[in-house]
Amino acid sequence: MFDKLRNFLEFNGFNVISRIADRFGVRASKLRLLYIYLSFVTLGVTFGFYLILAFFLWVKDGFVIRRRSVFDL
Repeated sequence: MFDKLRNFLEFNGFNVISRIADRFGVRASKLRLLYIYLSFVTLGVTFGFYLILAFFLWVKDGFVIRRRSVFDL
């Protein structure tokens, strides 16, 4: 049951942590663990930061037009 929930949340989530991990070249699981620890230490302030970052990434994806590759012609 927990595996299904985790898979659902990872597949349909905002992918903020995964995108940051790809950008910095670190493993997403380590960054997620760091996020969980930081959210406990800062009493949930990082959750608000996560939602703000997810919103800005969503807006960026809406405005950025991906260029077509030469091979797509």
